[in-house]
Amino acid sequence: MPLPTPRGPLSEALFSDLTTGTTISPATLALADQAAATPVPLADDDLQIALYVCYELHYRGFPEVDDRFEWDPTLLGLRAVLEDAFETGLHTAADPWVRSFVDPADSVDRQLAAMVAADDGPSMSEHMAKRADETQWAEFLTLRSVYHLKEADPHTWVIPRLDGRAKAAVVEIQADEYGGGSDVRMHSALFARVMGAFGLDATHGAHVDVAPAEQLATLNAMSFFGLHRRHRAATVGHLAALEMTSTVPSRRYASGLRRLGKGEDATLFYDEHVEADAVHEQVASVDMCGSLVADDEPLRADLLFGAAVALELEARAGALALQEWTAGRSALRARAAVHA
Repeated sequence: MPLPTPRGPLSEALFSDLTTGTTISPATLALADQAAATPVPLADDDLQIALYVCYELHYRGFPEVDDRFEWDPTLLGLRAVLEDAFETGLHTAADPWVRSFVDPADSVDRQLAAMVAADDGPSMSEHMAKRADETQWAEFLTLRSVYHLKEADPHTWVIPRLDGRAKAAVVEIQADEYGGGSDVRMHSALFARVMGAFGLDATHGAHVDVAPAEQLATLNAMSFFGLHRRHRAATVGHLAALEMTSTVPSRRYASGLRRLGKGEDATLFYDEHVEADAVHEQVASVDMCGSLVADDEPLRADLLFGAAVALELEARAGALALQEWTAGRSALRARAAVHA
């Protein structure tokens, strides 16, 4: 996929450096410092698209960017500046959750369950099941494609950083995510079939330009955790939160698609999650998270932090889409080029 459209001074300069130079210019580094000073890092378009591109170099890269930029020291320095601001924003959003549920006397699986139960924001899955029309469904899939077309990849980075039962539990979950060895059963491939039922482009990264910052932040958080060993517990907690909040919403999503008369190509992705994640929930909370904390109690807080980030960012992205639809507007960000 090509580089996305820049969204501000930093991303415009950064993308220019990546395509025309051999390193990152001092002027671009200065713009990174300015972007990192934003008071709303989780909702800042320029910062989030720049982070997305920095992270994508570790996934599939871009045809117009030299692969050697993946480990370019200057680019990594720029990314670290943006990550500091991003991490501060994540803590501001998620720490209230963590303070409410960290209790060394309780089991981590019960703490996770309590955290999930406390998430009482507006329900995207209820809206999609009962009220969303074809246009809103197409927008929903477009937004979710930012992650679902690479589903499982950010969490897989944690596998070599774990040991014992926690490691085996992650492998068990991820094996299902990757279709048990069948490429047509990989969850990313199943999601592409849902998009096809709506005539949407299912090419990896095709819809990044229309994803608002809040949606990009959901993926960037996974990449941030996955690329940093110090956040291995946060990656595990993030994965657990997604698995523990998947079964009921997936059943609703499948119901909404059937309400619109969509066939198996559209519903299979969600039907698969209803079945698989009912099992994954226990594996994730007890075997994966419980084992990790039992072996290393100080990791508990970061694990719950990762879970809280998953819940908070998904809620924010969903609430933004519902707000736009309620106001009669599109939830997609307009494709607009940035001019110097």
